[in-house]
Order: sequence, then C-alpha cells, then structure tokens
Amino acid sequence: MKKSKHLKNSPLKRPHLKRSDKASSFKGLLENENNVISLENFKPKESEDLLENFSNKKDMQELLELLNQFILQSYKVEKEFKDYKALYEWVIEILPQAIWVMNENGSFFYKNSLANQSHEVFNKAKLENFNTEIEHENKSYLVQQNSIQGKQIITATDISAQKRQERLASMGKISAHLAHEIRNPVGSISLLASVLLKHANEKTKPIVVELQKALWRVERIIKATLLFSKGIQANRTKQSLKTLESDLKEALNCYTYSKDIDFLFNFSDEEGFFDFDLMGIVLQNFLYNAIDAIEALEESEQGQVKIEAFIQNEFIVFTIIDNGKEVENKSALFEPFETTKLKGNGLGLALSLQVVKAHEGSIALLENQEKTFEIKILNAS
Repeated sequence: MKKSKHLKNSPLKRPHLKRSDKASSFKGLLENENNVISLENFKPKESEDLLENFSNKKDMQELLELLNQFILQSYKVEKEFKDYKALYEWVIEILPQAIWVMNENGSFFYKNSLANQSHEVFNKAKLENFNTEIEHENKSYLVQQNSIQGKQIITATDISAQKRQERLASMGKISAHLAHEIRNPVGSISLLASVLLKHANEKTKPIVVELQKALWRVERIIKATLLFSKGIQANRTKQSLKTLESDLKEALNCYTYSKDIDFLFNFSDEEGFFDFDLMGIVLQNFLYNAIDAIEALEESEQGQVKIEAFIQNEFIVFTIIDNGKEVENKSALFEPFETTKLKGNGLGLALSLQVVKAHEGSIALLENQEKTFEIKILNAS
C-alpha cells in the first residue's frame, strides 16, 4: 500500500506493527474489558489507521476470520436468548396458574393463556387488593401478589379440589360420628319392631313391615357412612355369582316403591373371586337407583330393571339397565354427598366406586339407547 505525502513528511511516524500485533489490536477494538463483544470501541480514525497496517492478504484474512467469529458469536447469543425465552414461556404456560405481570403504571407487561381466560377473577381480586381467596363460578381461587424489579406479579391458583377435600374430610368426620351415635338406638328400635311383628294382627302387620323397611334403610345408610369414612378393603373369596342374585332379591323385598316394575335377573352360575358383602352393597345401590329413576318419571310407563352378571376373560362383569329418568349431571355422578334425589344421601355411588376400585375394577355409564351401567372387577384372589 502506497503512503501519502502527508504521512511521509509527518514528523510523527507510526510504529510498525507486526502481524500478531495487528490482529491483537483489531481484537482489542472488538472486545471490551469485560470480554463482551462491543462495537463501541470502534473509532473511524483508528479503524482507518489500523487497516492501513494490514499490508498483505494474510493480514486481511486474519481480519476476516475475526469478523466471522464475531458474527458467529452474535448468532449463537441470539439463538440461546430465543431458546431460553421460548423455554420460560413454555414453563409459564404449563403452570396451573393464571399469571399477570403489570408495569408500574398499571398496564399489562405479560399474561399467560390462563390469565387471558380469567378476566373476571382478576377484577374481583383487584377489588380486594389481591392476596385473598375469592369464589367465581363455583370455584375457589387463591390470589397472590408479589413485586420484583418494578413489576407487579399476580397469580391466581384454582384451589377448588383442595377446598373440596377439606370439606369432604370435615363432612366425613361429622357423618361418621352421627352414624356411630345413631347406630345403637336404631338397633334397639329394630329389635323392638321384630318383637312387635310377632304380636301384630292382620290389620297392624303391614304397618310394622313398613316400619322394618324404613329401619333397614336407616341401618344401610349408617353402614355405608361408616364404610366410606373408614376406607374399603376387599376380602375376596371364591363363590358363585348366583349368591349375589339371591341377595339382591332379598334386598328388593326391603325397598319401598309405588310403580309397577319388572325385574329381570340373569346371573351366570360361574364362580368368581369377590367380596360378597361389599359387592352386595354395590349392586343394591344400583338396583335402588334404577327403581328411584323409574319412580321419578311422570309417565305411567311400565318400569323395567335388568341386571346381568357374567365372567368375561379376566373380569367379572355386571350390567344394570333401566328405562327410568336419565342421568342429569354425569360429571358429579360419583361425587360424595352430591345427589339430585329427594331421599338420597349422595353416598351410594361414591361408596360403590370405592368398593369397585378395591376390586381393581371400574364403573362406566355406557352410551347406549338404554341407560346402562357397566361394572367390571378383576376376577382374582
């Protein structure tokens, strides 16, 4: 490179730079004292002077390599930033919380998808200055507020399940206590009713029989309540499915209903492993529910209940079919203490589900033309 006359005649000559010095000088322009790539150190005059010292292709090659490293590092930093940003956003989205991040002026800096669906929850919580529990659409939310780096972070957590468990635990304890206290006097009344039946005449005998049916129903509720509160453990023994059919027919005589109903029992005479007492309770619950569903119909249509039991592969299968009223709230079908029946207590199906699970089984409401419940339990000792 040919030097200009101005530079040639100047009394101050630049020191000659070796190749390694040239590269390090350029590198120094690209790096600050914290080792972070920066273009702030570039000054036009210094850059021109430096480029004049690159007198051959080899020097230019080193310059290009340094520029390439700078570009590659910039791309790498940008990619890492985008990856981390995507990761943080994904984590925030899968959190089971509505999250709002607000600026100091009250505008929204960020909202996740749950927050976008929870405007009313936010507005209700805002009226109470956050850090509170609120009720919205039959759900409970815990709203909390924190501050960091000039931002307000508000979260709303759905605690409905936790509240429900607390409520059920409380109700279970109260119910168990009441059942225990009622059990003894009911037992005494039942004994007296048996004695009264022996001495009753033809006119009073039907009244005493109805009294016994009512007492039997109370005893059944007490037994179900105590079982539900204590937990279920199945004691399986090998026996014929026909034994359950006989038990159901006896239980049917203890239940009061007014409509004309046909009962069809089709139980296989095969043997399987199950807890006789517990499965008897389950089938009684479904039988009585079917009767109540028929009783709830306003039409005087002939009622029909069909119960089948058979062994299918490794399962014992029970089906209960009736032409009564359809199930109204399927989502709350097995919820404890939830019932739409006037004489129901909301424990029958919840207890039945516990018993079936203790037998490693399942209960399903089939999507058939007829209302059909299917119960499957594992046929194992």
